Amino acid sequence: MPITPATATHSSSNGTVDTIMLELVDENGVTVGTAEKLAAHQPPGQLHRAFSVFLFDERGRLLLQQRALGKYHSPGVWSNTCCGHPYPGEAPFAAAARRTYEELGVSPSLLAEAGTVRYNHPDPESGLVEQEYNHLFVGLVQSPLRPDADEVGDTAFVTAAELAERHARDPFSTWFLTVLDAARPAIRELTGPSAGW
Repeated sequence: MPITPATATHSSSNGTVDTIMLELVDENGVTVGTAEKLAAHQPPGQLHRAFSVFLFDERGRLLLQQRALGKYHSPGVWSNTCCGHPYPGEAPFAAAARRTYEELGVSPSLLAEAGTVRYNHPDPESGLVEQEYNHLFVGLVQSPLRPDADEVGDTAFVTAAELAERHARDPFSTWFLTVLDAARPAIRELTGPSAGW
């Protein structure tokens, strides 16, 4: 994992990762404290700041990510391009760009804010709860992907029609449709009407 200013304080010199803290927020997205990452996802869940990224290629196809099998939360399921949590005090935009690079090895050629969405999604497989105030971002990817195998099991670029087919047959994250629907206005503005989003 590349060490950036945002991750430097979260990685120790011996290569082990320190406890990851999340930013707890109120219903308006105002910071009210912090919690350890796993603790924030234990039932009933603590409302925390998150982000979701939707990147598209020049043909208007969405980049999907299959989460690596080794992940403790929602392993092996498909989801949006990248999602995660800002560190306390880290801007959501900076966190989105950082994690996209860390997970997929690319920096978006365009990344724009696409609103926020609040949700509460229990994951029946893990028993964990996604209680999130999620900042949405849409953008373009124009460089070859270099996924981190510890984070990403597979990737796929899909059209809107292909996504519908894939969603009907493959497992997806519990939050995927919520964040996709919330980001659709910005996605349509980015990709144009002919892309079908």
